[in-house]
Amino acid sequence: MVKTNIYKRIIEHIFFSHYEENVDSFRFDREEITNAANTLDINVPKNIGDLVSAFKSGRQTLPNSILSTAPKGKKWLIRNVSTATYQFFLSEAINVEPDPSLKIISIFDSTPDIVLNYIKSDEQALLAIIRYNRLIDTFLGMTCHTLQSHWRTQVTGIGQIEVDEIYVGTDSDGNGYIIPVQAKHGKEKLEYVQLEQDIKCCNQYYPDLICSPVGCQFIDNTIIAMFELNIENGHIVKKKEKHYRLTHKGSLYVENDTIIEK
Repeated sequence: MVKTNIYKRIIEHIFFSHYEENVDSFRFDREEITNAANTLDINVPKNIGDLVSAFKSGRQTLPNSILSTAPKGKKWLIRNVSTATYQFFLSEAINVEPDPSLKIISIFDSTPDIVLNYIKSDEQALLAIIRYNRLIDTFLGMTCHTLQSHWRTQVTGIGQIEVDEIYVGTDSDGNGYIIPVQAKHGKEKLEYVQLEQDIKCCNQYYPDLICSPVGCQFIDNTIIAMFELNIENGHIVKKKEKHYRLTHKGSLYVENDTIIEK
């Protein structure tokens, strides 16, 4: 709670030192975080980069004083524009959330028992479960392989980023794909900024492959929502969504060519 209050006080100070009515974007740099903390007479965060990352990723929400300045249908987001420079900008207020009307698809849980015994309900756990159950293959309908987890790299015009997980895949026509995966848990939301930087990263390093971003989120401990995403006209587009329930062996049977859960 202390860190949350400090982060919000600092970002609020920075925002209103630049904000003017009818302005839809402005930049600030890393040094302003230290200056704001000193002006407010509070401790400078030990990890200055985490302050911006917390608001970019949705781990923390911007103060209401900032949110209230956005026009109807818009919201303020933060993105990197270089290694130590950031940008507040207005974006469409579109949230990627699970559709409660979708049917739930039951599949066998292939996660090893020893992993299930010690696994947590966080982002790392979600990525591990998806990997063990080959859910990227199932969801996209192609053969996929994990290329790298938590890939930190430099992207032109952004600076350093981290991709949660990245896969390569091949469809039935032999087309090659690069698949950045964004994982969220709890109250965290799939965010425009992370999706934008994942796409730019893949286009920079894998220009010969088709970029097909995927978002995933726990609905509860047994149901996973998966989204095929893209960015069109400056906002997130949900191309496909499916929900999977992981079940234990022996709890499914086939009736009239349909898999049914007991």
